[in-house]
Amino acid sequence: MSEQTTPPMQPTGPATFGRVAEDGTVYVRVGDTEHEVGQYPEGTPEEALAFFTRRYESVAFEVQLLEQRIHKGALSPDEALSSIDQMVASLATPHCVGDIIALVARLDALRPLISQQREQRREDKVRRTEDAKARKEQIVAAAEKVAGGRDWRNGANRLRDLLTEWKALPRIDRASDDALWHRFSAARTAYTKARKAHFAQLDESREAARGVKERLVKEAEAIADSTDWGATSARYRTLMQQWKAAGPAPRGVEDQLWQRFRAAQDTFFGARDAANAAQDEEFRANAEKKRALLVEAEALLPVRDLDAAKRAFRDLAERWDAAGKVPRDQINDLEGRIRKIEQAIRGVEDDQWRRSDPEKSARADDMVGKLRDAIAALESDLASARAAGDQSRISALESDLASRRSFLEMAERAAAEFGG
Repeated sequence: MSEQTTPPMQPTGPATFGRVAEDGTVYVRVGDTEHEVGQYPEGTPEEALAFFTRRYESVAFEVQLLEQRIHKGALSPDEALSSIDQMVASLATPHCVGDIIALVARLDALRPLISQQREQRREDKVRRTEDAKARKEQIVAAAEKVAGGRDWRNGANRLRDLLTEWKALPRIDRASDDALWHRFSAARTAYTKARKAHFAQLDESREAARGVKERLVKEAEAIADSTDWGATSARYRTLMQQWKAAGPAPRGVEDQLWQRFRAAQDTFFGARDAANAAQDEEFRANAEKKRALLVEAEALLPVRDLDAAKRAFRDLAERWDAAGKVPRDQINDLEGRIRKIEQAIRGVEDDQWRRSDPEKSARADDMVGKLRDAIAALESDLASARAAGDQSRISALESDLASRRSFLEMAERAAAEFGG
């Protein structure tokens, strides 16, 4: 509603609306009627009229303030009407001199505006109610979504925020408000029950994990001083798998149990690593022996005499095994090099076998014979086609003959290889 300000009514003069009797009684004219407003016996008539005119100006200023407040919407319609009625009632028995009718007219002119404001407030209330209903429906839907999920960490905070927002919204019609609140409350209750059940089950599983991990810790501590390095290392791996599968124990207990379990592991593996280090130092001399043997073995390549190379390698293999274990960080390198030599000798042996395989040699010879027969037949057919001048047949036979001759060349090479 736009703000409007009505300037205060300025009287045309005290004598226009009032007079002073000889006894000092002051009257105000309201239309055709005079009303006694008071007495001012001690002053002149002009002073008396001036005094009660100032009272009028004060009342007019109050009317102006009321107009401004109503135009700004600072008062509710009921408050505004009540204020107007009070001022109109006070002006019915005036105690000032001025245009009383004009003041009453200004006050009455506000009544249609108040009616408009009342209607506007009603529309605003309807809109706020509709907005509140829509938002409450959204809040209920959000709460039901939380209740249907399993976000135990953030769900409770989300429902708490939704409840705070609900309380800040205005009430809507009773039936709708009650129905929506019932759904909202049911969603919160369902989530709370499910959350409590989840954490109760979690506590139960944590207690079960505590029992399992206490047993694992005791076993880990019991074998921490073992010197059976292989079997105990495997057992610790199994214990670690069981530890992970057990799940978390109650907070506080989990860290304590893990520290004990880890300490037992560190004790065992520290002792194992120390023993392996001492053993590796002992095995370094063996590694040097094997490096010397590798020099001999690698001198066998490339293989020129297969039988001699095989005999020499068998002797080297026996001395290799007799040299004993080597440090773990050198095993792969040394074993890889000796295996490479062994594979090279075996490859030569396999190649010779393939070349001397009688079955493959027979198949190669058979293929050569068949190709030669086929080429002879094609050559005969080609001579006949040339004699007949059949260019199409000549072209096809020449192409086929070239292909068969190429195959024959490859077959003859293969047969030569198998034949030694």
